[in-house]
Amino acid sequence: MPLIGEKFPQIEVKTTRGMVKLPEDYNGRWFVLFSHPADFTPVCTTEFIAFQKRYEEFQKLQCDLIGLSIDQVFSHLKWEEWIKEKIGVEIQFPIIADNAGEVSARLGMRHKQAGGTQTVRAVFVVDPKGIVRAILYYPMELGRNMDEILRIVKALQIAEKGYAIPANWPNNEIIGDHVIIPPANTVDMIKKRKEQEQTGEIECLDWWLCHKKP
Repeated sequence: MPLIGEKFPQIEVKTTRGMVKLPEDYNGRWFVLFSHPADFTPVCTTEFIAFQKRYEEFQKLQCDLIGLSIDQVFSHLKWEEWIKEKIGVEIQFPIIADNAGEVSARLGMRHKQAGGTQTVRAVFVVDPKGIVRAILYYPMELGRNMDEILRIVKALQIAEKGYAIPANWPNNEIIGDHVIIPPANTVDMIKKRKEQEQTGEIECLDWWLCHKKP
């Protein structure tokens, strides 16, 4: 399976929106690829609705959503239809039909907990260059927090500007919605941090813990 910082493997997949080449077809955009155990199951249904409810927020971040399970494409299509008819929510993102199990096996999405016949709740966050930036795994009985996945994308985009992101951002217990400036590692950088603090450009608890509004 690909690791954080590695290139997402080139895979051609069948989806509810036609054939897709990953990561090629998403070049220049972020994407979140997430697997679910099976269509027409309670937790997975709540997850898909939750993802769709945040679809526009992901789109504003130039980030696309892609679902996956080892169900066949007609099952995905019927499930989408059911969700629209019963819940009033139309799924707008593609779902990969990995009924042969090759894609999920290659991405490490099939664990013993799933009995080898289903995918666990895995999440891959991939940047516009096709690099894996974050990986999450949840057990089958635990539905994911979509706001956390949205937060991850937002935070990673800010981190690309050279900042680090504190715990629970943007509601950190110490610095609120500020981001962390890389710590000084030379005497001259320490002096610069102190000068920046004096001019109000940044705020510091000490020279090794400085922060500012993103």
